[in-house]
Amino acid sequence: MALNRILTQLRPIVAALTRHKVATLLIVLQVALTLAAASNALFIVATRVVHLSRPTGTDEAHLFVIRNHWKNGQNATQIDANLRADIAALRRVPGVRNVFSSEAFPLEGGGAMVLGLKLKPEQTTRPKISLVYFADEHAIDTLGVSLVEGRNFRGEEIATLDRYDKVTPPGIIVTRSLAHKLYPEGSALGGTVYLPSGPTKIIGVLASLQGAYAGSTTRSIDEDSVLIPARSLDPDGVVYLVRTDGTSMTSVIDTALKALQERGGVRRIDPAQGVITLAQARDDGYATDRSVVLLMSVVCGLLLFATAGGIVGLSSFWVSQRRRQIGIRRSLGATRGDILRYFHIENFVIVSGGVALGGVLAFLANLCLMHVYELPGMPLYVPLWGALALWLLGQLAVWGPARYAAKVPPVVAIRNA
Repeated sequence: MALNRILTQLRPIVAALTRHKVATLLIVLQVALTLAAASNALFIVATRVVHLSRPTGTDEAHLFVIRNHWKNGQNATQIDANLRADIAALRRVPGVRNVFSSEAFPLEGGGAMVLGLKLKPEQTTRPKISLVYFADEHAIDTLGVSLVEGRNFRGEEIATLDRYDKVTPPGIIVTRSLAHKLYPEGSALGGTVYLPSGPTKIIGVLASLQGAYAGSTTRSIDEDSVLIPARSLDPDGVVYLVRTDGTSMTSVIDTALKALQERGGVRRIDPAQGVITLAQARDDGYATDRSVVLLMSVVCGLLLFATAGGIVGLSSFWVSQRRRQIGIRRSLGATRGDILRYFHIENFVIVSGGVALGGVLAFLANLCLMHVYELPGMPLYVPLWGALALWLLGQLAVWGPARYAAKVPPVVAIRNA
């Protein structure tokens, strides 16, 4: 019975809308543009939230980094001696679990080397790109990463590298993400890969380890890391990654800096940016993503608010313009429920037209974003949820004007027409 009533009202509704083509078209376009923009904005928000929630694979809560810059005039031998002495001093600090030196750290925002790995020396296709960390036998424990296959480095495998030195290590450790890309159909453990300097073997596989770059939502190499058994003697400096044993990190940092200062003036540590925790690095690395999430959320809210305002305004205008029509229908026996139902159905028809057009525009906009910004394809459920939200918003927005129309007495409506 209710369905029959709805169907019988569709013809007069469509006829009424054709007499107000411009106003109807404006609301349809507003709904369509809102759906297209809000769907893509919310999809970007979702991808950003997933992106900034990615774990680094490390024990972030207990890791901090000291950016150590060597003073000028030191040769490789002196730097090597100072580096070894620094690490020994840091390991003696109460509360320090382990330490190692590298040229970069997770979510640093830069500094890491990029390395191409080939499966054959004569390979002409593009090599697998990876993000490099120099590491020693203490790196895995210091980072708190999980070694799921193979073994750790041995002390005698650690090379010392000046700035422009090249090394062909006896073995490397890769992340599971990189291992699967190198050997998609089997285990990478024991496999031979070719660095620019020569062949080496994969001796271990880590569960995960994020690179030094926070990266974009589309870049696929952010977790394709490789550990090279080497100690950097770059005259510019190194970073010390320090893992605490759970004690107060602030006190450990203060004691660690004091231990380095006691070794004399062989270094410079920036008092403002010389020390950073991994938690701070995450905040800094994903600051842009959080800003995008906030901005897109505000944009979606404003679009929905504007659409709701447009529906309320147009519905109120139409109620005032249709007082004679409402009065006649009430005089002919239409109940308040019939008037309410009429305006709600009318709103549903208008919003449905906007949703149909907006769905097409949403996917066209997503195709443009995929082409220009390399965003992933938007799933079908995103505009579907958006359509449901707009239908609900439309019904809520028209509720007030529809109730006002239903309360107008028949005699008063006809007299004021």
